[in-house]
Amino acid sequence: ACFRLLCSLLIPALFLSGILCVCLVVLLWGIRLWIQQRRKQLSLAGRDGKRPLLVAFFHPYCNAGGGGERVLWCAIRTLQKKYRNVTCVVYTGDRDATGEEIVEGAFRRFNIKLIHPVKFVFLEKRYLVEASLYPHFTLLGQSLGSVFLGWEALLKCVPDIYIDSMGYAFTLPLFKYLGGCRVGCYVHYPTISTDMLSVVRNQDTRFNNAAFITNSPFFSKFKLVYYYFFAFMYGLVGSCSDVIMVNSSWTLNHILSLWRAGACTSVVYPPCDVQTFLDIPLEVEKSTSEYSIVSVSQFRPEKDHPLQIRAFAKLLKEKRVGQEPTLKLILIGGCRNQQDEERVNNLKRLCEELGVGNDVEFRINIPFEELKRHLAKATIGLHTMWNEHFGIGVVECMAAGTVILAHNSGGPKLDIVVPYEGRVTGFLAETEDSYAEMMACIFSLSPEKRLEIRENARRSVHRFSDQHFEDTFLLSVEPLFK
Repeated sequence: ACFRLLCSLLIPALFLSGILCVCLVVLLWGIRLWIQQRRKQLSLAGRDGKRPLLVAFFHPYCNAGGGGERVLWCAIRTLQKKYRNVTCVVYTGDRDATGEEIVEGAFRRFNIKLIHPVKFVFLEKRYLVEASLYPHFTLLGQSLGSVFLGWEALLKCVPDIYIDSMGYAFTLPLFKYLGGCRVGCYVHYPTISTDMLSVVRNQDTRFNNAAFITNSPFFSKFKLVYYYFFAFMYGLVGSCSDVIMVNSSWTLNHILSLWRAGACTSVVYPPCDVQTFLDIPLEVEKSTSEYSIVSVSQFRPEKDHPLQIRAFAKLLKEKRVGQEPTLKLILIGGCRNQQDEERVNNLKRLCEELGVGNDVEFRINIPFEELKRHLAKATIGLHTMWNEHFGIGVVECMAAGTVILAHNSGGPKLDIVVPYEGRVTGFLAETEDSYAEMMACIFSLSPEKRLEIRENARRSVHRFSDQHFEDTFLLSVEPLFK
């Protein structure tokens, strides 16, 4: 009787599941055909009668002033140089600026002038990928939000080639399977990494792993299961990509272990405007009454500006003796939103608490020329992000002729601040104490010794030039154009 009851329930359930699966497949196929029809209706022929190839970049924050945006504009300029019958499209949520203002901003901030106009598709639902919308399960919330934002983008413009240039991997299957596009991505930073899994597994307290979780075995295990589930899903969607570009050896190792798509994955170092900085004359420092330490990075929590301020305060405390030159810490970075501005205000309060308010300057959203002037005068270039995926700011500091002091992890450790032809190119540190000690050590070197390190660093940065990026980027995306 029990067996008959089980069969009478199971067989209809399986039958119903089969029907639902078939309906879902038919629905998805119908959506794909409808989207293909839309593409034909919306596409216009070019001057030569041929329809231009639409290459779309998904970059909801394209008007921000970070390294990711420099990659975007260099990639677009590179494609415009190489392919004549290509129209570049940028999906953006920057509705507070016009297309002309965004392009002008790219030129002003990055010294990048595009060859042809770019088409902008302005998205209304960018708030769905804002971290502030998801106080808990942030990774999952932002990823699901990106799917809805990607759907809005796909409905507004169906491209031939889709490139996610900002790390929203969950949009890749949407454009590939429903949009019928060839898809590629440039990964600056994996949404989840094996390092993040180890932080939760070891119950370490970090900016993305609150103390109440690390102090509770139950919450730690629950978060670990959630992270493993998310890592599995992230691997599935990422492996949909036809072309995968990563910005460093550190990112490569994580993406290979998570996406398992080694055949179509390559390292494409981000383009750093090294030539502009190499134009700054390099000479032995003259005796000066003030030395400056400059940090270049967006005001985001992972950049760990508080560590810079605390290490600097410690340096001043140990160094303040009579006639020594005064030291200045200059924090240069972009503010994307109100959260970033609040973060800057908190940093200013920290400076006051540590008694270094008059010794620290904040320079926010400054023009490129002003950035260049600060770097030209600086003695030390400072960087403190743990596991920085690459570190364009680190390269710029080295090219400008500062003595770099970066975090002993990620891109700076593996790719950038490494010996060049057997010679020292900079220094690495991890803790507040080690940063303060290393800064004191750099200031204690003779001007001639500092010059030697600066020259070594400059020679080493040519592998991060715009030209090198263009060559490797074109080589990587070539399969998308075949």
